[in-house]
Amino acid sequence: MARTDYLNDPNAPPANILVPATSAIVTDKRGRILLHRRADNGLWGLPGGSMEIGESAKEAIIREVKEETGLAVEPRYIVGIYSNPRHVIAFSDGEVRQEFSICFACKIIGGRLQVSEESTELRFFKQKDLPLSEMHESIRQRIGDYQQHKKQAYFS
Repeated sequence: MARTDYLNDPNAPPANILVPATSAIVTDKRGRILLHRRADNGLWGLPGGSMEIGESAKEAIIREVKEETGLAVEPRYIVGIYSNPRHVIAFSDGEVRQEFSICFACKIIGGRLQVSEESTELRFFKQKDLPLSEMHESIRQRIGDYQQHKKQAYFS
């Protein structure tokens, strides 16, 4: 299913659903950030996805990272809560989602890196070498918030 992200775009379609979700900034022992090239839009992004009924946000991010990357992670802290109503995601099936996303900083505790059906590539990037021009602005913001090492999470 194809996806298009809109941020502060007056031509964006109106949202027709609100979906709670999680995303993860997964770093290795060298401080490199894990990104996956998304199969649905070709951009680099953070692992993550929608919460399922009956699970917590913590359980959702652990599950999503495992499904998308093969890695087991431990959430360490919240980088931010992203709920900008001017950021909508339109899917080819007609869903237009306003996402409510909690971004966690996560530590790898096991597993083996492997591409899923949601990705075409997985790669750890040094923070100075991130492919910023090949990712959506909302992902750049999350990474930027992480890099600032704030004592308080970002809220929108």
